[in-house]
Parts: sequence; structure tokens; C-alpha cells
Amino acid sequence: MTFNPLQERGIPLDRQIRNWRELNVTPIDPDHADPYTRCRIITMNGIEIEAVMFSHHFSRRCPDLEVRQKMAETRYVEAQQQKAVNWLLPGLNSVLETTIGYEQVAVDLTAWVARMEPDPYLKQAYQFGVLEDFDHLYRYANLYEMIEHRKAEKIVDRLTEVMPGRPTKMHHRHPVDNVRDHYDKDRTAPISKLHALTIMSAEQQTMNFYMNVGPTYMEPIARQLYQEIGLIEEEHVTHYESLVDPGETWWEQLLNHEYNECYLYHSFMETESDPKVKAIWELHLNMELEHLRIAADLFRRHDGRDPEQVVAPALPQPVTFEPNKDYLRELIATQIDYTTLGTGYVQEAHERFQRFQEQIHDAVEPASERVIDENRARSGEEYRLETEGTHPLYSLRTH
Repeated sequence: MTFNPLQERGIPLDRQIRNWRELNVTPIDPDHADPYTRCRIITMNGIEIEAVMFSHHFSRRCPDLEVRQKMAETRYVEAQQQKAVNWLLPGLNSVLETTIGYEQVAVDLTAWVARMEPDPYLKQAYQFGVLEDFDHLYRYANLYEMIEHRKAEKIVDRLTEVMPGRPTKMHHRHPVDNVRDHYDKDRTAPISKLHALTIMSAEQQTMNFYMNVGPTYMEPIARQLYQEIGLIEEEHVTHYESLVDPGETWWEQLLNHEYNECYLYHSFMETESDPKVKAIWELHLNMELEHLRIAADLFRRHDGRDPEQVVAPALPQPVTFEPNKDYLRELIATQIDYTTLGTGYVQEAHERFQRFQEQIHDAVEPASERVIDENRARSGEEYRLETEGTHPLYSLRTH
């Protein structure tokens, strides 16, 4: 059955404010929850934070008092939604356990988007990025075993493999090589706009998370690893945000943001296994339908076009968290040696890449390499979770 959010009516805005009792949601059980429930929570936290920050940036540039007041109303509700979503995460989880959840999101969400993306250039952007997040998961999993003496399958539950991807030390590129060509807003498929917004928002929240939690560790190797990967997440945000057409008007961007929230809440409502969490997705969807209606009215009034000229007449198939093991193994086997040059991709360590590598590493082995060596020395072997057999590349197998 098709679902057109532009034709659905949600909860009126003046009935969307929740009191403290309603916002005091029950967190998921860290020992028994579906790992993909946690992934959906982390994803929607990133989506809501992007919605709030986009609204703030828009309001700072909007001279219309009435519009700024309406955006302040919807933004406050978005902020409540973000609190309800993020507070679903259990306080019992350590920062590192949450980090591994963040990387599982990055791996399986980006892999799914890459599989579904119709535009070859955009697909390549997601394929490139996912091999880096895949390697980050491997590095953090080894840190987890080393300092908390636990194994990452406790978190990822064998749904996502843990093994080397493109080596993290090779992710450090000159900033100009992180900027991609953007899609054409007038020609690209509506789903491509949603994909770009979704992955940009998820990576942005990962970047923000690492920037803030990294220095809270006492162990030098942990502080250094968060610092290193935090810099790479900045590269990833640049990589993904540059895919969005900067020619989109503020009103068009607002419409796309609200439509994307409807799409994701509807997707997760359709695929959620936890009834209590599913009820929150459904409630937030009904709130977002009203936010979309408001954005559509503003778009008609100020942009002079119909929303149907920009967004799809029905929601695409639901975003689905599912294992992507075979797909990732194929990418590792064929694209692990890729880097970027300008707005394209190459399989050679070109001069600008090599020069930047020399600057950032300065002949010192980075934390991402040392964490594997130190865990191997402390635990007897490095941590891997290879559920589908040995690593697809002989050079990266344990011997």
C-alpha cells in the first residue's frame, strides 16, 4: 500500500508538546534488545539533531518574524523528539559500547543505501565511505576488548562482521579531495535526495559524538583513537554533505528535511521489533506529518512551487536494517585500495595524498594501527568476528 505523507494529516502542532512524564521514556534493555533497534534509535537521534540544527541555521537567515515563530514551534517539538529518541538508549552502556553501535549503524545503513541508490556516482560515494566505517568498527572493537575485556559480538550480535576494511590510517586525505560533485536538484530521483540527507545526518552525529566523548577517556590509546577517527568523521561529513545540491532554496531544503523524517519514522515503524519503541516511531510520524504540512505550505507561499514538483508522491520502500555481509565482502575485495582525487576516485597513492599522509602521520604509527598491536599483545590475538569465513583478501587474513 502506498503512503503519501503530503496527503496525510498528523497531530495538530498545538497538541504536540509532551510533559515530563511523557518524555521520560523507558530505555531499551541492553542485554536483550534487538541490535537493530539500537541502530534505529541512533539513526533517528542523528536525524532529529540535523533537523534542529538546520532549523536554527534557517531561522538565523530568515527576516520573516511569522516564519521564525512557526519554525521555533516546530523546532521545540523536534527537540523533544530528539530527547525521547536518544533517551531510549540505556545508561548502563559504556561510551565505547555506544560507539560500536554508532559504527554498526554506519556500516549497515550506508551499505543498504548504497545497494538501493539508483545514481552511479552517488552509489560510489556510499560504497567508498562504508569501507572506512567498516574498518572503524574493527578498530573500536579491539579497543573494547583491550580496555573493557568484552567482545563486540555482545553488541553487534553477529549481524555485522568485524574485520579489517580500508585501513583507517589511509583515510586521511587532503581536504580538497573530500569534496564530491553534487546531484542536480532538478534531475535527480527524489530517493537520492533522501539518501544523501540520511547518511549526512548520521555521519554528522557520529562526528559530534566523537568530538565530545573522546577526551573523557583516561587511557591514552583510547583518547588518541577517538581523536584520529573523529577527524575522519569530519572528512565523511564533508564527503556526504557535498552531494547535496547547494542550489536548493532554504524552503526546498526544509521540505526535504521534513519529508525525510516522515520517510524514516514510517520505515522504522514498519520494521521495528520492539512494541514500545514502535509506538514512539508511530507517534513521531504523526507529529512529522504536521511538520511536513507546515513546510509544504511555506514552500508554496515562498518558493512559488508545488511540493509535488520536488518530493515523491509516495514514500519509497522502507529503509531496512539488515545484514550486508556478502555485499561488504565484495566491496572489500574490489575497492579497498580506492582513494579520492578531486571529485573522483583512483586506485593509486597520488602525490597530494602521499604528501598529506606524511604531514598527518609524521613517521609515527597512528592509534588505529597501535590499538590492534596492543590488543594482540594483551589478549593473545586481535579481535575479529568473521562469520562468513576468512577475510576476502589474503593479505588481511590472520596467519
